[in-house]
Amino acid sequence: MRKLGSWVAGAGVGFVRACGVVAVSMLVPAVWAAVVLGVWWAGNPWAWTAVFVWAAIGTFAVSRPLCRTVRRLVAQWTGTVIPAGYRQAEPVVQMSTGYWWNGFSYRRSSRDARQEQRWRLWWSDPATWRDLRFLAIAPLTMGVLAAVPPAGVAAAVLGFGQSALPARLAGVLGLVVALASAPYAWRSVKPVAVRFLRPSPTRALADRVDELTAQRADTTIAQAAEIRRIERDLHDGAQARLVSLGLSLATAEKLMETDPDRAKALMREARAGAATSLTELRELVRGINPPVLNERGLVDAVRALALDSPLEAEVSADLPLRLDPPIESAVYFGIAELLTNAIKHARATRARISLALDGTGLVVEVADDGRGGAGERAGGGLAGLRRRLAVFDGSLEISSPAGGPTCARMVVPCESL
Repeated sequence: MRKLGSWVAGAGVGFVRACGVVAVSMLVPAVWAAVVLGVWWAGNPWAWTAVFVWAAIGTFAVSRPLCRTVRRLVAQWTGTVIPAGYRQAEPVVQMSTGYWWNGFSYRRSSRDARQEQRWRLWWSDPATWRDLRFLAIAPLTMGVLAAVPPAGVAAAVLGFGQSALPARLAGVLGLVVALASAPYAWRSVKPVAVRFLRPSPTRALADRVDELTAQRADTTIAQAAEIRRIERDLHDGAQARLVSLGLSLATAEKLMETDPDRAKALMREARAGAATSLTELRELVRGINPPVLNERGLVDAVRALALDSPLEAEVSADLPLRLDPPIESAVYFGIAELLTNAIKHARATRARISLALDGTGLVVEVADDGRGGAGERAGGGLAGLRRRLAVFDGSLEISSPAGGPTCARMVVPCESL
């Protein structure tokens, strides 16, 4: 009985997905079929010239939204992400003459420059013609297969609506075909979309070069900011205390013979200042590279971080071996950033941290019971964390609805040592 229920549920989901594939793949052919039938019915092709023109314009206009819909459906249903590979528009620049340069020509206003740039990019982008090719191929491949379950249901409805025995038998046959094909008919969308919608190797390589260039720039900026932070902490903290310590020792040296009690007091203050400076230096070094991370690895370092956190944090880990030190460092500081956000912004009281290795690499999830509403902003901690992970081809996904809870998922491709 359970297997039957599972089959019926799978057939229902498959039928809905098949209808979605049919709607996406058959929209443009349906419009053109209506135009052709209208011309045939009217008998005067010249009267339909404007309709042909508008149908062609409409096909170009809906090609990109339809293909984006297909990519989104494939990602939701199968987990396969198909890169779009569309060319990105460069920012328009106002020249000293007052004209605006959009990468192609000069225009008097930024609006005209952006509009022309958008049309030129759209017309010259190979992805546009790839989308049109997909819309021409999709009806004959995935569209025909996905149409089997809806056609079977339509045959069943028509057959059961008649009293003749052959019609009812045809309805039963249509229902059987619909139920049998529903779980599988929509699956052709993945191979067809991957084959005809993915960017060309040249375009993918160009996008990868651009991505690595941006990552290199982000890494350089982050390193410079980190160096400035360390310099500021040393200048404002330990350096100032050491200068004060030197002055106290010099004063105590002068007072050693004339005022021994005052000299002893200054020596006690200097000793306390030295201990404070040592503590600050240790905290600074721990912030750069925690010793426990080097000595005992990522799991123990995260557990130590959880113990020091004001949150009631639970750590579950399945990492029997060590990882590359740069990856361990990036993940450690990423977890520290997420815990800090949970305390500072989400006002959470509990957190759960899990670390595991799967087929894609290291997967880290940090969940808290805070008020949610977390989001990325330019220059914020989450944006910096995403850039830190991008250096290793890692990714960051955040689910944080208003009211909570918040769950952050970090995935870093890697192998254990």
